[in-house]
Amino acid sequence: MSADLGFTAGDRRLLTELRRDLHRHPELSWHETRTQERLERVLHDTRVIDVRRVARTGLVARVRGRDPGAPVIALRGDIDALPITEATGLEFASANDGVMHACGHDVHAAWAIGAALLLARSPAAGDVLVVLQPAEEVGEGAREVLASGALDGVRAVFGAHVDRRFAVGEVVAQEGPLAASTDTFSIVLRGEGAHGARPQEARDPVVGAAELILALQTIVSRRLDPSLPGVVTVAAVHAGRAANVIPETAELSGTIRATTAASRALLIGELERIAHAVAGTHRLTADVHITEGTPPIVNSREGAAWAAQAVRDVLGERALVPLGTTNMGGEDFAFYLEKMPGCFLRIGAREPGGEPRAAHTPRFYPAEDALFIGAAVLAQCARAAASPSSG
Repeated sequence: MSADLGFTAGDRRLLTELRRDLHRHPELSWHETRTQERLERVLHDTRVIDVRRVARTGLVARVRGRDPGAPVIALRGDIDALPITEATGLEFASANDGVMHACGHDVHAAWAIGAALLLARSPAAGDVLVVLQPAEEVGEGAREVLASGALDGVRAVFGAHVDRRFAVGEVVAQEGPLAASTDTFSIVLRGEGAHGARPQEARDPVVGAAELILALQTIVSRRLDPSLPGVVTVAAVHAGRAANVIPETAELSGTIRATTAASRALLIGELERIAHAVAGTHRLTADVHITEGTPPIVNSREGAAWAAQAVRDVLGERALVPLGTTNMGGEDFAFYLEKMPGCFLRIGAREPGGEPRAAHTPRFYPAEDALFIGAAVLAQCARAAASPSSG
């Protein structure tokens, strides 16, 4: 593909202005009302007229393909921001106090519009649904999109994330695990309180909590296959308020991360087993509560093959790079991949000479050129997956 990636100068101005406007006006999950209206307006202005609202603050736009009988493909761009105060110093920095696009969803929304532009001009074989999804940051938006029925009958789904670990022009499109599940847990140990000077009269939940924290660390080190990544982190501990009072309860909470369904089940099961066993050792009871988060992202073989071919078509073979490290962060795109084949890509967003910079931080920003690469690659993913030869 040519260096302009299929965009006119007018397209580039429109998409740049859109991205900067979204960045200046970020909105938290389930509050993306201005964002929804802005994106809806630009879709209509660009003559993508089949647009409907879904999942409260989201949109689905249908871009017609060449053949009504060809497979339907979906492309997803997420649109919500984070409760972070921006410190980038950008001219278009957030005007909403305490809210920031610190994860690149402003770029993701804009490149979804860009993909729609390219597909309207050079259609895929079948229709393409461009999904502008709310509430990714709280892990809820994808489920609501699916529950709406908007993606019923879709053959494959593609999405992507900006990533400053990779230079602009580099893309990760690989089969297998790409992000982790994001479950959380809370454990309440219940005992019997007493005076701090007379511990023999207590069933001390603090001592039980201390032993449990250490015991939970053996799940990953001794029970999980060493070739599989996993995390069990105790992130908060609460017990008692006075130095001379043994409390009746102690509470632990944290996160469990896994990259396969089987290892996810193992980690959760072992946490529950160990919590009850340690509690019994100390004459305590344990109330264990697991809050299910997003599943792990596991790119399908065919989805990754379509995506890799799209990257080659747009940028050439050398643009494809391996992830190179395990990503234990989560993404609700995983819910789509539980229902249909597809691929979630990482799009390089580090400008020449720039440094890697973590997302979810006040100074995060992706290089703007990543916007056009993401749009072109996603549009080509749709063409590759819908092609008659891909069946």
